[in-house]
Formats: sequence, C-alpha cells, structure tokens
Amino acid sequence: MESELLLLDAERLQQDHYDRIGHEYNEHYCDKWSLQYREEFICRPMFARIELENLKVLDAMCGRGPLTRYLLARGASVTGLDISSTELDAFQKLWPTCGTICASALDSRLANESFDCVAIVGGLHHLHPNVHDAVREFHRILKPGGYFCFAEPHAGSLPELVRRQWYKRDSLFADNEAGIDLRALKNEFSSSFVFRSEIYSGNLGYLLVLNSMVFRIPLSINLW
Repeated sequence: MESELLLLDAERLQQDHYDRIGHEYNEHYCDKWSLQYREEFICRPMFARIELENLKVLDAMCGRGPLTRYLLARGASVTGLDISSTELDAFQKLWPTCGTICASALDSRLANESFDCVAIVGGLHHLHPNVHDAVREFHRILKPGGYFCFAEPHAGSLPELVRRQWYKRDSLFADNEAGIDLRALKNEFSSSFVFRSEIYSGNLGYLLVLNSMVFRIPLSINLW
C-alpha cells in the first residue's frame, strides 16, 4: 500500500477534512441502525439486478468499508480504494480478506478492465470539480459489460437549494461538496455506459439515521 500520493487540491481538501472528522463520522455512519438503513434502502436497490456472487468489486472511496460489509455477505471479492491510509488500515482490520489500494479515485493506477463492478456510496459528491474525471477512471478499470453503481445526493432535487447553502456554512462539509448532476453525467457518458436504472429516494430515515452526525443527533437516540 503506497503512502505517497499526488492529490489535486479538491482531494487534499477532502483528505484533510476527513482526517479531522473521521472518528466521529464513522461512529455515526457505521452504527447498527445506519448499517441497517444502508442495507435496506441503498444497497439492496442498487444491486437488485446484479448477481454479486464471485464478482470482483472495487469499493471506491471505501472509508472503513460499510459497503464492503454488504458485498462480502453476498459472495463478492472486494478491494477497497481510498486516499486515506488511516481509513484503509481500519478497513483492513475489519475486512482482512480484502485487498486495499491507497490511491486517488482520479488516478487509481489499477489495470485496465480489471474489475467487474465499481461501487461507490456518498463519494462522488466529494470530488467536485473532478467528478467526470473520476467516472472516466472507473470506466477505464471496468471490464466490458461491467457495472458502475453509485448512490449520491442529487443536484436536481428540491433540497439541493437548501443543501448548497448548508454546505457553505456547516463545518462538517468541505468547501467543494455539492450534489451530483445526473443529467450531465448521462449526457457526457452516453457512449460509454448503458444506463439501466435510476432510483430517487430519501426520507426522514435518511435524514435522521444515516445523517445523524449532520443533524447533531446523539447516537444514544439514533432510532430507525
């Protein structure tokens, strides 16, 4: 696992940001109720049409691997990719059978056509203004007929107007965070991907359970 990375300013911003809030972040995003919510309302819909058994999956921007938990339980072979060596050390302790790559999502240094699936939950919106570059990199490492699956805040949603102002004022967000413009992605990558499914969701459970840290809800009352 390489520790020296050449990162763009946006990536360095995010790396420093999560080095600062990482411990509290994982307490909120990896507690029992958050994991159950993630499985039921994010993972199951996202992989509903994919047989994960024996697939080689890259958990991109994996953190400590809450997504990997779901993938392994369904028989996938998982590699975690993250720019934080600290997070990857924790990932490796939790998931010792998985490989790890300490690298940028924009320059993974992985071989062409080396994965059956690239999956990412809540990572793309941290990569502005380089989101499209990351998608090109994920396309490069996918095998022909492979899957790119992601779940992100949606730039076309009504709450985006509120979110934009919130991002600017809340110290829990880095300066370059913003929703993902799915229409722009589809226009740019229409010749690279076949778009199979879109699901728009998010309710009080998403806000109060999966984002309990954002709303400063103590874990002791984080109910679902």
